[in-house]
Amino acid sequence: MHKISAEITEIFSSIQGEGLFVGAKQIFVRFKDCNLSCGFCDESKNARGKIYTPAELVNEIRRLAEQNGMHHSISLTGGEPLCYTNFLSHFLPLLHKDSGKSYLETNGTLPDELSRIIDLIDIIAMDIKLPSSTGGRAFWKEHLEFLKIASRKMVFLKAIVTSETTSGDIRRAVSLIKGLGKNIPFILQPVTPVKVSDKRIDKKTLLEFLDIGIENKLECIRVIPQTHKMMGMR
Repeated sequence: MHKISAEITEIFSSIQGEGLFVGAKQIFVRFKDCNLSCGFCDESKNARGKIYTPAELVNEIRRLAEQNGMHHSISLTGGEPLCYTNFLSHFLPLLHKDSGKSYLETNGTLPDELSRIIDLIDIIAMDIKLPSSTGGRAFWKEHLEFLKIASRKMVFLKAIVTSETTSGDIRRAVSLIKGLGKNIPFILQPVTPVKVSDKRIDKKTLLEFLDIGIENKLECIRVIPQTHKMMGMR
């Protein structure tokens, strides 16, 4: 029988630097593969991983927890963890038996894969890939289907915003949230410039984006930068 396994590039204890749970202490499990290729990604395409079975990964998480104390949750990040749903369907029940809370960080483009494991996930941090921010194709259809499934659990959305991000994309993202009729938090995340010459998004534009959410009566829309990069942390 083929051994169920996943390629993991990093496992470490740190502080969540993005989104609604910024500042929470987590164990991060970084999966290697992804179905997208985004310029903002934390994962190096050349990173070398280690192969784990579900039981081996739970044991490594347990070892880190024993060394570093209590954690809020286990962040499954990447890459894209939903490229490994067969692995996750075996790993997550073992994690829950070990009293671990699962926190899925995902690009929100694989609704069929999410549907396979939604009952095993505790918290979902879902990206919205705004085409004006990424310079790539739009995923509005995939994001809508994904969010319909994700809204069965605790979920919040986060979108990278840059000096190129348009108010039209923000309006469409807000409309997507409102269309579900649920109180889903929306985090606007100013991109951290990679080079000195990179243009930062200005305060006026951020306030305009916030106003779009407020005018559309979103109950929770916030600007939260990538704080782990400010602190020099992973």
